[in-house]
Amino acid sequence: MKTYAETVDFLFAQLPVFQRDGAAAYKPGLDTTIAFCAEIGNPQLRLRCVHVGGTNGKGSSSHSIASVLQESGFKTGLYTSPHLVDFRERIRINGACIPESYVVERIQNWLPIIDRLKPSFFELTVALAFDYFAENEVDIAVIEVGMGGRLDSTNVILPEVSLITNISLDHQKFLGNTPEAIAFEKAGIIKAGIPVVVSERQAGVDAVFIEKAAACNAPLYFGDACFFVADNGMAGNERQVFVNQDIGNKEFLVNLSLTGKYQLKNLPGILKVLEILKGHGWIIPAAAIEKGLSKVQQNTGLMGRWQILRTKPLLVCDTGHNEAGIRELVAQIAATPYHKLWIIWAMVDDKDHEKIVKLLPADSTFILTEFSLPRALRKEELAKIFDQLQLGYELMPSVSEAIDYALRYANKGDLILVGGSTFTVAEIPFHKFLPLH
Repeated sequence: MKTYAETVDFLFAQLPVFQRDGAAAYKPGLDTTIAFCAEIGNPQLRLRCVHVGGTNGKGSSSHSIASVLQESGFKTGLYTSPHLVDFRERIRINGACIPESYVVERIQNWLPIIDRLKPSFFELTVALAFDYFAENEVDIAVIEVGMGGRLDSTNVILPEVSLITNISLDHQKFLGNTPEAIAFEKAGIIKAGIPVVVSERQAGVDAVFIEKAAACNAPLYFGDACFFVADNGMAGNERQVFVNQDIGNKEFLVNLSLTGKYQLKNLPGILKVLEILKGHGWIIPAAAIEKGLSKVQQNTGLMGRWQILRTKPLLVCDTGHNEAGIRELVAQIAATPYHKLWIIWAMVDDKDHEKIVKLLPADSTFILTEFSLPRALRKEELAKIFDQLQLGYELMPSVSEAIDYALRYANKGDLILVGGSTFTVAEIPFHKFLPLH
């Protein structure tokens, strides 16, 4: 392996990859991660971190916190998954992706360890992130959980604060069939004496976090009990939000560059995490919070959260893919003016497809397609669900061709949404639309 392309091909070909292989790639447990990190010098022990888990909102929250820390002048590592276009998106410092040369060198050097321990793609990627951040002496790293929390490979760090964004049914095959069971897995990132923030109170699952935090003697805060937010609508290309803080009844205004209405659920948790970090001695000025929240995409390269790719017609993509995420997405659609709604839709094969499709506006013009992964639900199978629900549709071979079709026939006042999965969004030809940061 002498080139970056060869190295990435090796990672995807030799190691089990969840996004491609699904359940066959899922390796619950921390033993391999612990062993691998020990072989490379335990870089995770040299990091100061924020650990972010949850079902929906953990990616947006991770990027938002990282953006504010960057604006505060800190050298900030950011580990997230999955990537959309390039593997290197997963590992960034101050928004810049890990260099291709670093990926090639490290994987080449680690081949004997890889051969002996046989880590999954995710386990190896997590170790690479820890190594890169420690080698480059970041001031702080924001680490997003992959799946669950308790048995997730990222759960070998000792963070300054943990954040759990929201609980919804997703990955039930691995995490459990009830919100309480899933909350138990997410609560696994709570550690002895480490403060934990839960973004929003949710009936039925709060008790899981309260019990776990008490058992760990970990201070627990519910973000929406500390910061009260009110949507003030769009101001240009940003969403304006009034924030009222319980301490001293202080009110202030923030502008969010992530304009989806569901960001209102994330914001209280983000603000509480930043407040806790300030209490730990991190200097995070109010101006850095305001600027960081208004420059998330610019600072961190985040894509796919109600991202506007072009106007006239309005072309938007969103990675929402489970019931709670789709409900928020539909609320966002309802708040958006348009003449006609086009929905380009593709899904993975392990979701409750009918329940999710029923949430979509029935008067949409649907274009069904699929992405090029073994886990993709074939468009013909997706069509059967639409037939059962008596919804009309067109079939297209690929996401790119579906977009071309919609743009060919949509009028200037129409809205075209591309969604159903992170992997649907990943196959958008972004280079044709807005420039990538």
